[in-house]
Amino acid sequence: SMAAAGAAELTQALTRPLSCLQESDCSRTARLRALEAIRAEVQEKPLSSAVVQEVFGTQLVRPLARCLVGDTAERCRELALQLLCHGLSHGERPSEALPVLLPALVQRLCPPQGFEPSEELRLGLVQLLSLLLQRCGVAMVPYLNEVIRILQVTLLDHYAEVRRESCRCAVACTQAMPEHFHMQSESLIKPLMQTISHQHYRVRVDVIQATGAVIQFGNGKSVDDVLSHLAQRLFDEIPKVRHAVTAVIGEWLLHLRDRYSYFHKLIPLLLGSFSDEIPENTKLAWTYWEKIGLQWEKENEEDLKDKMDFSVSPLHYPQGVTRPGLGCRELVSRNLTKILPGLSHDITDWLESTRVKASQLLHTLLLHAEDHITQHMELLLRTLYQACLDEEREVVQNCVKAAELIGTFVSPKVSLKLITSALEKTSKPSCIMVLTAVIRGSPKEILQPHLTDLGNTLSQAEVCQRSEEVFYMEQLLYCVQALLEVCQENCKEISFQLMKVLVTIMATPSSQHLKEKVEEAMSSLAEVQQLDSFLYLYKQHIVQLMEWVSVACDGWTCYSPEVLQFDVITTHSGPVIGEALSAFILVLKTCLQPNKDPQMRLKLFTVLSQLLQKANETVNSQGLFPSYLETVIKDILAPNLQWHAGRTAAAIRTTAVSCLWALIHSEMLSPEEILKTRDGLMPQIIAAWDEDSKITRLMACRVIGVFLKVCGRQFDEDKFTNTYTGNCKR
Repeated sequence: SMAAAGAAELTQALTRPLSCLQESDCSRTARLRALEAIRAEVQEKPLSSAVVQEVFGTQLVRPLARCLVGDTAERCRELALQLLCHGLSHGERPSEALPVLLPALVQRLCPPQGFEPSEELRLGLVQLLSLLLQRCGVAMVPYLNEVIRILQVTLLDHYAEVRRESCRCAVACTQAMPEHFHMQSESLIKPLMQTISHQHYRVRVDVIQATGAVIQFGNGKSVDDVLSHLAQRLFDEIPKVRHAVTAVIGEWLLHLRDRYSYFHKLIPLLLGSFSDEIPENTKLAWTYWEKIGLQWEKENEEDLKDKMDFSVSPLHYPQGVTRPGLGCRELVSRNLTKILPGLSHDITDWLESTRVKASQLLHTLLLHAEDHITQHMELLLRTLYQACLDEEREVVQNCVKAAELIGTFVSPKVSLKLITSALEKTSKPSCIMVLTAVIRGSPKEILQPHLTDLGNTLSQAEVCQRSEEVFYMEQLLYCVQALLEVCQENCKEISFQLMKVLVTIMATPSSQHLKEKVEEAMSSLAEVQQLDSFLYLYKQHIVQLMEWVSVACDGWTCYSPEVLQFDVITTHSGPVIGEALSAFILVLKTCLQPNKDPQMRLKLFTVLSQLLQKANETVNSQGLFPSYLETVIKDILAPNLQWHAGRTAAAIRTTAVSCLWALIHSEMLSPEEILKTRDGLMPQIIAAWDEDSKITRLMACRVIGVFLKVCGRQFDEDKFTNTYTGNCKR
């Protein structure tokens, strides 16, 4: 035949160069010439594959392999490698060369015997192995051990290109013998994981793709050994690396033999890519996820029959969000029990990037789980309370968005009960943050039956006075704002409770910067009740407010929060305080006794003095104050004008004198009343001329000036003499 004739002719032409290669004393130059001659005959002439196979198999494989393994000249080894690749690519039965070539590759690439010093040649040797795998397929099965041995070494080669080629080789290996590969697949996991964080991103991409194939066709159990490494690569700064991870996880979720056992481990990684900053990666994750959901629906059709027929979209669904398909929702719901504990651990990790990713994932999971969230509420709330205190803004924003979904999907009977009982036990502002978010996520009509309870909880002292921290007070205010925005006119039924909360915030020393916002909230509360301004709110609630604040006024000290709340109620309500005088005066009378805490008395006198300076716009707005004057002068001012040692006592006398001056100056006192006052208070006023405080002395002079002017002739001689001598001293 022609092939036989061609082969004979070629064999003839190769006799001399081959015998030269066999000689033990053949020089480097001679060996090179011989290899060039072989190349001229084999590679550069148009030969049929039958001829190439015949000559290659019988004449060339062994000498070329010997040269590849043992020749000291790099150029000779390189030529031998080229010729071998040519023979394997063009011959008909490349697998016949395996018994010679695989041992040769092991010898040249694997310690202890060999180590090919040239990087390019090591790369060529691994490419030769890839070629064998592609061309020989199942014939490689007897050599699986050798292939694995080689890859275990070359996957860790110092030359990045060798590592990349080894990854492609590993993939070729899974395709060449898919039925047998699993027996050895685990041996590749360790070297792959040792190189998954290589400095060159292209190596990282190839390792990830190889890992995908090795586990897909190998032992599924290896998933556990690689998951943490793959999860780490989702934080890789190179988008292509993250893309590779997403594709591998997506493929596993669709095709891994044992995928049902790994859903709970793989789903979080795929859904984690929804928040990738590169749209192409996000889209890839979504595309896979939709396919996975649909495939799972098909596989579980029977199980899902009822749900498919009755699956109605929730009435109240987050705006602008597409609802995931049934399969996707079911996959998350059924695996949530296993996913949440790990997630709640990650969301408080020390690494900020991990916490951000976990918080994004939490939102995605809850969006899928819908009302299945209910059975996980305790763990979920604990996690949110902790994560909402994170200093990283993005973590907090994501957690707040997640908490809003609790409002959307979970019955308030469950959620509010759990949150309010936590609120009563802890001073974490994050509890209130979560409550606010749940309120914002809830439909108005569903919250309505729970409003009274909510109002009562928020206005309890152990909630609204538990902490004076600014952040706590801000959250309390946002919670009231959320109630007003969501429940609108329904807030009428808890108007008094909300007023208590707002007064408390306004009265907290650290919250002065919130004053305007509190007023805005009061105005909104008035508006939802069709009232013209927040003053009408005070009008509506002044009696209740005074009653609430003064319950225990007999025991007030300067540290009692009620003193500051009393200040807010009386000074912020403008003319309305004029309608609650009996309660107002009663508090003053009780608390301004000289045996009470001096600092607290000073504070209350300051409030009184402030109100008296604009009496007609405040305490006397209804013209009723004069009927309380006797009590004010006799029971409140007189006892406090008595001299007592100490700076606070002096300050109290100063305020008391200025209150008296404000009373007289406001012209609320008739001449008869001034006479009465003069009789009761003259000694104390004269004594006030000896005070250290210039302002006290000045006020005393003014008061006495008025006494003299009004009483004129009615001053008896003794009083006049005392006044006159006091005056002379000054």
